[in-house]
Amino acid sequence: MTKTIIGYPRIGEHRELKFATQKFFKHQLTEDELLKAAKDLRDKNWATLKATGLDQIPTGDFSFFDTTLDTAFLLNIVPKRYQALGLSPLAEYFALARGYQGPAGDVKALSMKKWFNTNYHYLVPEFDADTQIKVGDWQLFAQFKDAKEQGLNARPALVGPYTLLQLSRFLDGKQAEDFVPALIDAYSEIIAKLASLGAEWIQLDEPALVYDQTIADKALFTSLYQPLLAHKHGAKILAQTYFGDVTDALSVLASLPFDGLGLDFIEGKANLDLVTSAGFPEDKVLFAGIVNGKNIWRTNYDQALATLVQLDQVAPQLVLSTSCSLLHVPYTTRNEDQIAPEELQYLAFAEEKLTELADLDAARNGDNAALQANETLFSKPRYQENAAINAKIAALKPEDYERQPARKERLALQAKEFHLPVLPTTTIGSFPQTPAVRKNRAKFRKGEISEEEYTAFNRAETKRWIDIQEELGLDVLVHGEFERNDMVEYFGDELEGFRFTANGWVQSYGTRGVKPPIIWGDVAGTHPITVAETVYAQSLTDKPVKGMLTGPVTILNWSFPREDVSPKLSTEQIALALADETLDLEKHGIKIIQIDEPALRENLPLRKKDWFSKYLDWAVPAFRLVSSKVQPTTQIHTHMCYSEFGDIIEAIDALDADVISFEAARADLTLLDILHDTHFETEVGPGVYDIHSPRVPSEDEIVTIIHKILARLPQEQVWINPDCGLKTREEPEVLASLKNLVAATKQVRKELAHESQPTV
Repeated sequence: MTKTIIGYPRIGEHRELKFATQKFFKHQLTEDELLKAAKDLRDKNWATLKATGLDQIPTGDFSFFDTTLDTAFLLNIVPKRYQALGLSPLAEYFALARGYQGPAGDVKALSMKKWFNTNYHYLVPEFDADTQIKVGDWQLFAQFKDAKEQGLNARPALVGPYTLLQLSRFLDGKQAEDFVPALIDAYSEIIAKLASLGAEWIQLDEPALVYDQTIADKALFTSLYQPLLAHKHGAKILAQTYFGDVTDALSVLASLPFDGLGLDFIEGKANLDLVTSAGFPEDKVLFAGIVNGKNIWRTNYDQALATLVQLDQVAPQLVLSTSCSLLHVPYTTRNEDQIAPEELQYLAFAEEKLTELADLDAARNGDNAALQANETLFSKPRYQENAAINAKIAALKPEDYERQPARKERLALQAKEFHLPVLPTTTIGSFPQTPAVRKNRAKFRKGEISEEEYTAFNRAETKRWIDIQEELGLDVLVHGEFERNDMVEYFGDELEGFRFTANGWVQSYGTRGVKPPIIWGDVAGTHPITVAETVYAQSLTDKPVKGMLTGPVTILNWSFPREDVSPKLSTEQIALALADETLDLEKHGIKIIQIDEPALRENLPLRKKDWFSKYLDWAVPAFRLVSSKVQPTTQIHTHMCYSEFGDIIEAIDALDADVISFEAARADLTLLDILHDTHFETEVGPGVYDIHSPRVPSEDEIVTIIHKILARLPQEQVWINPDCGLKTREEPEVLASLKNLVAATKQVRKELAHESQPTV
């Protein structure tokens, strides 16, 4: 065995799974038809993997929504509120992922968080007093049997017990340790069953090991695996890590009878020094993550082979692999016609990375044809530097990152400027991208309508939604973003230095796909981007309309970044372009400007010691650079969602925004205590309902949530808004939810007014 991968994309080369699943949600496909569509996609993936000569093909990496949810569902970690619905297994699975509102009941979805330092999201399993862990019959076994029947050397994979516990939520006073015995029994049963079905190797994903590990963490890991590995039922167990190094955990991994260890040598650069200095266990196979699974640039074969030479000296049993699952990159460059061939040759998506593994394997065995072609590619300059923008970066001074006067003084001036009511209501920015909106964009891109016709349609939608917002009674309005396909791609398309794919879709969560831009070279702004549409919307109403920008850190983190310069440089280049846009909006009378940073935490280093020195020390100033020159009366908002912000809350406050809206409802408002305890200074809008679920919150439900917010934060500091943008929702859901949001806010305002009246 010489080459394999950790996992493969699953939404379909042309997003077939997304569209099939959405039809299922709309009752346009039966369960059997959805299962058939999924099988067809798996078969196609497996055929591709087999054709490239992989020695082992992972199974269990395919999911209808999320593999962490798959593992929890397999183990019956399903809270009673979902079981009580009495749904079919597939419908119950989707109720966990999306919530459910129908004849069987009304439940919210599980919390959703970012998967380590990626733009992928996972569903957070819940353990409580009623949790009864037992092995069910969900996906894993059937997929493995199917692969075996097709003659594949399949390696079943699932989330390991340690990472499952580390990423889960515990209620009713329960702790991770309470479930160790049951998990050992369940995973032992899974291993036994897979072994009986013919599994030679079984992959247990343990990426939580790349975080800082305490003595207690390592004791928990050992308490799980020592008994589990004592009875492997004839199978070989691979402990697979990714996204970082295992500095704190290698000794524990080496001491336990794993048969293989999967290490990342791309993001986990310290792993190379670790295994060359400390050595690698002779009784284990090293699955070396040598091809980048998260970025789309061609592998430099000379560099990869130099690493392999060092690894060969310490690990006689070596398998070439990817640094992580290829879930995080698009399917193939074969479908790309928007990027010039001379540039496309520098890119490698999932399918091309399979070829890279084969090329590296061949080069190790003396076949240098691919190596020579790769060396020729890397000997040529890929782009021309923009010296002017880099000179501006070099000339920046500390005062360019500071806004004056201080926030407290600014907020007082803004209160007089806007005269907003207590608990002002707003939305995050986008409204539904209906089929008509998408059709209008597609016709314009195909040249079937003129730019004037395209703009006229979007402006009609903007006017309709301005009227709707005024009728609903929202206090601060948005224009709806009907001209924007994606919040990052839209800006990248207007800036120098980006490239765009035609079909480079990557799964973000469930049926949600994103098409990240590629930061090709130096980034620069050349013209106003959002001014015309925002000014048009403001002309339709006397209420303030927010200018909507995507922040520089999010544009970086939600793009495929360069590997030849620092992320700091790219981010500062983007920030300078956005700073010009901010001043253009202000000059044209836009008094509230939202600079979204939902991905601020996304590239936070997984080791705490690196948080500031390698990331926050430049990411926070980059945001401040965008807004530092606006007037004190111009109110700067930002928005963040679906990440754990509590441990970097002081850095978030240091962004020096005037108002921050957070995703909070789906996480059960757990952020409120942190905001309270840290004396968070920025005005804040904790989201009062989850927009990633189709369910509509009632007015009473939102009233209860607002009361919870006011129990922890002063009313003068609080805004009321949804968790996130509304582009993915259906119009009836949005209208009903916002109607209840405004009505609930007005009810609480009345209560507050009554409470403030003096008693006689």
